[in-house]
Amino acid sequence: MWATAKCDVPNEAINMECHDRFFVIAVDLAFTGNKPHFEAVDESGVYPITRHRAAQCGYSIGVLPLLGHVELRASYFSCHTENNDDKVFTFNFNLVVANEGKIVSYALSKTCSPSLPWSPREVTCEVNYMEVSVNGEVTCPSETKKENWNAALKSAYTSATSDWQVLLHGSEEQGMPMNLSEAHKRGYSFDLTDSRLVLRAQYGQPESFSTEVNGVPVEAVHATLFSRQGWVVLMVDLVAACSMHEGSYNDSGYMMWDTPEVLHPLMTSQHEAQVKIGVNGELVEEPVAEERGYIVKKQNTIIQISIPYNAEGAIRKSLVSGDLFEFYIFDLYLEQMLFGEDQMDTRLRSHRTLATPLLPRSLFSENRTVPEERVFTVYLGDVPEDVELAAVNLNGQKCKAPFSNESSLTITKVIQPNNNHGYTLKVSMFDPVIRQKFSKADAAMQQTLEINYTLTVLPENEPFYHLASVKAFTDVSPPVFDAVCTESGISFKLDHRPFDYLWEITIDSDLLTSELADQHGYIMSNDSNSLQLEVPLHSQGYQYESFNLKEVIGTFKILIRDPETSEVQSSSIKTCSFTTTELVVCSTDGRMTVVADLALAIPNGGNPARTNLRDKYCGPKETDGSRALFSFSLNSCGSTVKLSKEYVTYENEIFYSKKLRALKNPADPSNDIDRVTMQCTYPLSGLFRLFSVYKFESDKAGFGRIVHSAHSTEGLLSPTMEPTTVFQTPVYTTRRSRRPVSMRPGYQSLVKYIKVSSFRKNLPKKGAKGQLQIKLNPFIAL
Repeated sequence: MWATAKCDVPNEAINMECHDRFFVIAVDLAFTGNKPHFEAVDESGVYPITRHRAAQCGYSIGVLPLLGHVELRASYFSCHTENNDDKVFTFNFNLVVANEGKIVSYALSKTCSPSLPWSPREVTCEVNYMEVSVNGEVTCPSETKKENWNAALKSAYTSATSDWQVLLHGSEEQGMPMNLSEAHKRGYSFDLTDSRLVLRAQYGQPESFSTEVNGVPVEAVHATLFSRQGWVVLMVDLVAACSMHEGSYNDSGYMMWDTPEVLHPLMTSQHEAQVKIGVNGELVEEPVAEERGYIVKKQNTIIQISIPYNAEGAIRKSLVSGDLFEFYIFDLYLEQMLFGEDQMDTRLRSHRTLATPLLPRSLFSENRTVPEERVFTVYLGDVPEDVELAAVNLNGQKCKAPFSNESSLTITKVIQPNNNHGYTLKVSMFDPVIRQKFSKADAAMQQTLEINYTLTVLPENEPFYHLASVKAFTDVSPPVFDAVCTESGISFKLDHRPFDYLWEITIDSDLLTSELADQHGYIMSNDSNSLQLEVPLHSQGYQYESFNLKEVIGTFKILIRDPETSEVQSSSIKTCSFTTTELVVCSTDGRMTVVADLALAIPNGGNPARTNLRDKYCGPKETDGSRALFSFSLNSCGSTVKLSKEYVTYENEIFYSKKLRALKNPADPSNDIDRVTMQCTYPLSGLFRLFSVYKFESDKAGFGRIVHSAHSTEGLLSPTMEPTTVFQTPVYTTRRSRRPVSMRPGYQSLVKYIKVSSFRKNLPKKGAKGQLQIKLNPFIAL
C-alpha cells in the first residue's frame, strides 16, 4: 500500500533540490510531526531507511528543529537510485507520517542530472558514512606501495574467480578476500555502474583504520577490488579517507575545523590543493567567501578553516541556563581538489557540522527619556528572533502580553535589520505606577521606574529576566492658585499636578481641609482635576484696607508651606474692591471697623453724622445719607467685655442724639427706632498676651457682627431687646495654633486689674447665663 501511495505533499511544505553531487529533500516539521521516516522505493520493493541502512546505502537523515524541517540527503550512487549511464538519476521515496492517529504515506519522486562532470576519483565524507567512486577506466596507481600491491596480487591469483572479490586492508594484519555479498553483510556497499566502481562504509568499521596527521584525526577505509579472467587479473584500489576533527571555537569568535592536505598516501597531489568552502551543501566562490569572513589557512600541511560564529548560513539558537545563552551551528561544506599523477585527480567533499559552545547573550536597555516630554522612554534592544517579551513588571505592578497599550503605557516592537528586534516602552511620568520622591539635594522631583522584563525563548517557552532602572528629575515649583474677584468674594482655583502633594496649603497657619472650610464659611470642592475655593467677603482670613463708604479693599492670602519645616514657600494673594452696605472688621491688633446701615436707627430726616458710640465723643469717621463708618480700639469708646469659656466678646452700640430722642412723643409710632449693636469675638486661646502684658495681640482676626434690634425710645434704658436682623462674619470654632504658648512674668501696668472670681460671687441673676459683663477701661485681667 505504501509503495503505491498516491498522496501529494503540499508544495509549501516540501522542497526537493538536485545538487551537483547529491539530492536533498526538506519537509516542514509542522507537516510531518516530530517522528517522520522515509522509505526508499525501487522496482524490487520498498525499503525503510533505518539508521544502519542509511549509512550503508548512501543516505543521511536529520531532524533540524532550528530550521523547522526534516532533511534527507541522498548520494547519486545510493542503493535504490535508478542510474542511467551515470548521467541521469531518478529517486523514489515514501514519506511516512502520523496524521490524526493514522499512518499516511506520501510518494516523492525526483530526477536529477549533475551539471559537474565526474572526476577520476570522487570521495565524499558525509556525516554518517564515507564513499569513494572511481572511473572504471583507470590506470594502475604509480604510488601504490609495493608490499600492499604484491600481497593483493598474490591473493588475487590464488583465489580470484570470474566474480568480483574484495580485499580489505585494515590497520592490523592482512585479511582474506571475500565476495561482495560477504562484504555487504559486514556493512560495506560495492556498486559497479556503467562507468564507475563505488565503495561505501559507515564510520567505525572494524576494517577501517584511524590515524593522526599532524595532530588531526583521520579515518580511512582501503579496499582492493579484483576479478580474474583467465590469466588476466583486474585490480582496483578504492580508498576513502576523511578528517574526523570535531571542530573548535576560539576566543576571537571563530568556529574552526582542520583537515590534512594529504589524508592518505593514495590521495596525494602534485600541486597545491584547491579548496572551496560552502554552507548547507552549496559551495561559494572565493570573493563571496571572503565577504562572509570565511578563512582558509594552510599550516604544517594542515588546512585550517575558520568561520565567524555568526556568519551568513549559521543557525542560531537561544538557551536559558539561569541566564540567556546562545549557540551557533554551521553546516560546513568543503571541497578539496587534489591533482595526482597519471591524471588521477581526486575531488574530496566533506559535510561537517560545526557548533559553538554556549555563549552568553546580553540584551541591553537604553534610557531614551526626554524629561521635557514627561514620559519615560526605555528601549530594550538586541533581542534574538527566537525570544519574545511575555510580561513587564513596573515598580512591582505586572503587565502581561498581549499589551493593551493603555494611554499612559505603550510597548512597541521594533524590527532590526540583523533579524534581532527590540521593544520601546513608554510610561507617562504622571502614571500612578511611577515612584515620586522630592530630592532636596537636587531641588527637583525624582521619578523612578524599576523595570523587570520577562522574556521567553521559543518554542520551549523558557523564561528569563532582564532588569532596568531609569530615573528622571523634574523641576518642580510650589502650586499657584488662579484667583478672580466676584461680587460676593474671591474665587481661587488650583489645577492639580502630580507633585502638588509635596506642599501644604494653609490659611494663615491652619491646614486647608474641608473641616476648616466649613468652620470658616468657605465653599470648597476638590476632585482629581482641580481644587476650587470660594471665599465670601467677611470670611475669616480677609485683610482689609482703605475703608470708606464707597468701597472696601479686601485681600485674601493662601500660603504654600513646606510640610516638614512649615516654612512658607510661596503664596497666592488676591486683592479685590467690594461695595457693601454693612461691614464689621475685627483686627488682630484690637481694632473694630464698622460700616453700619442706620436707616432705621435715626428718625426721618436725621443725619448719620450725629450718631455716636456709647462714648459720646466717639463719632463716625465718614457718613452718607444712611450709613456711617466707625473705627475704634476695642478698649475705647465705652466698649464692654463678655467672657465665656472659650471666647471673649467686645461690644459697643451706635446711638443717635439722646437729646433729640428725648423730645419725641413716646406714643408716636415713628419714635420706634433701630438699636445697632456691634460685637467682635476672639478665641481666648489666641489672646495669651492680653492678660500678661498691656498689649492687645490676637493670633487670629476676630469675627464680628452687627445686630439691629427694634425698640421704642421709651424703653431705651430697658435691658430687654429683641433682635430683628443680624449681620455677622462667619463664626469659627477654636483651633489651637501651632505656635506654642509663651509663659511671661506678670506685668504691673497702670490698668486696674479686677479679680474675676470676686465678681462671679456677686453675679446678678439677670443677664446672659455663663457670661460676665464688665465695663472697664482699658482691659480686664484674669
